[in-house]
Amino acid sequence: MVTKELKRFKKAGVDIVIAKGDITTERVDVIVNAANSQLKHGGGVAGAIVRAGGLSIQKESDEYVAKHGPVPTGGVAVTGAGSLQAKYVIHAVGPIWKGGRNGEDEKLASAVYNSLRKAHELGLRTISMPAISSGIFGFPKERCAEIFFKTIARFLKEHREMSLKEIRLCNIDEETCEIFLQKSEILQKEEV
Repeated sequence: MVTKELKRFKKAGVDIVIAKGDITTERVDVIVNAANSQLKHGGGVAGAIVRAGGLSIQKESDEYVAKHGPVPTGGVAVTGAGSLQAKYVIHAVGPIWKGGRNGEDEKLASAVYNSLRKAHELGLRTISMPAISSGIFGFPKERCAEIFFKTIARFLKEHREMSLKEIRLCNIDEETCEIFLQKSEILQKEEV
């Protein structure tokens, strides 16, 4: 599947791109994986990343958990990208939706923010992220998109000087892409 750019705009000197396609084929420095705390990459985006990038990603993930313990919800871990075109995979642990009364919004915002911060700490220029938690974890897609754009705005405000030049939001399904397109005005209108 060829990735199709649906929208591109600049915010604080950074290109923001909404794209429809397979995140495993993105030509970026780092892709973000929607992971679970144990970094067991069986289904969804995680499974696709290991299938496309090879078992070395799962092996590095297992080694990370053995050394550091499970990744807390809202946290991130980094591995190599195996045979993917990216240099790294940031494994971001988003929340499982439980009705919105268990700090899910804050945990999702942390997962997004920590992914961007880790890419910046690694000195990377391009990142591609899926709609973390909006698939098998059941987070409502519209709420997910709103949190993504508000969190990106906050990150850009707090990081005037940074390595990132392009933030891509890449999803494979039409519905998620449409919602992200509609909600992108949140970031476009935000003062950063």
